[in-house]
Amino acid sequence: MQDSNDNELGLYVHVPFCSTTCDFCAFYQERPSKKGFEEYFLALEKDFQAHLPDRAFSTVFIGGGTPGILSDGQIDQLCALIHANGLKDECEWTVEVAPNEINPQKLEAFLRGGVNRLSLGVQTLDPVFMKELGRKHDVERAVKAYGEVRAAGFENVNLDLLFGAPGQTLENWKDDLRKVVDLGPDHVSTYCLTFEEDTALFAKLAKGQIKIDPEREAMFYEWAWEYLPNQGYSQYEVSNYARDGYECRHNLNTWRMNEWIGFGPSASSQYNQVRRKNFSNIEQWAKPLLLEESLEYEEYIELDNYDLARDAILFGLRMNRGINLNVISDKFRIPPDSFEEIHKFLELLEKECLAVFEDHQYFLTLEGRMRCDAIALEIPDLSSDSS
Repeated sequence: MQDSNDNELGLYVHVPFCSTTCDFCAFYQERPSKKGFEEYFLALEKDFQAHLPDRAFSTVFIGGGTPGILSDGQIDQLCALIHANGLKDECEWTVEVAPNEINPQKLEAFLRGGVNRLSLGVQTLDPVFMKELGRKHDVERAVKAYGEVRAAGFENVNLDLLFGAPGQTLENWKDDLRKVVDLGPDHVSTYCLTFEEDTALFAKLAKGQIKIDPEREAMFYEWAWEYLPNQGYSQYEVSNYARDGYECRHNLNTWRMNEWIGFGPSASSQYNQVRRKNFSNIEQWAKPLLLEESLEYEEYIELDNYDLARDAILFGLRMNRGINLNVISDKFRIPPDSFEEIHKFLELLEKECLAVFEDHQYFLTLEGRMRCDAIALEIPDLSSDSS
């Protein structure tokens, strides 16, 4: 039996502008300027025209950068452009915002445009680690921003949290989670701090000024996995928790290897069995669109159903519901005997107490989820199984 929402189509828009760069951030971004905004919106309209979908969008996600840096007039412009390209009636529409970039006028503009889910990047409610992460807001501003979001009328709010900051203890992390639960968001995303190249934190790591501590990170994971479900937030993916009915549909669509189209510089798409990524440079992305030249991409990979099925297994194992290989076989129209090596691999995980098979589903144990990134690297290809 397939998921009833296998035909959902997601829309992602990347707003690349940021007034500052946080020490941990590796996402593509540009400093805001009048010329930059003008070029961006002109090219974004052309981007939509060049990549028209065959059906209405079921989910929308606007990320960045900092989408909240847009003025209320620019928010109106962006929302109108998205509406012009067709949305389903029950569309989930998320926008990422930073606490220091929003105000009641902008929040009203997002609501007016149809946004019904807000993701607030607080990252931490500890003043010491807020500074360590290079955030430009303080704890007081983060809490106030959450209150403004609720006062504006948003009924579906996610809070993003980071853990594993240099010097952070387990008690610090427990305190952070307690404060977040007290605020009462509908969804919580918890991410282990990663040290990406070309970030300030990576430079400190390279110089030996800070160190990675996997055992400490494991304790942080385990505490969140235990604590948040006891507070009414069901874990549905390694890093994501939600009150009943508030799971992020856009992310679920991606993890299930359904389709989405990305617009804007550095945005990725998976559509019509092609996975592509736009150039991570606003001029390089915009120029061919504005001049109506032949489009090229930073990445362009043609996929077959075996590629998609393997990725559905990879991301499916990150979800608490796990995977059903019969469902994946039916969804991607792949003969069941093509999964022979996958079965052997999953049985090996069972023997090592990293996975469990129950009611036709494979799902990872606590220890398996702790090692899910390493497990993903070992998953066999299906394409070689069908030869």
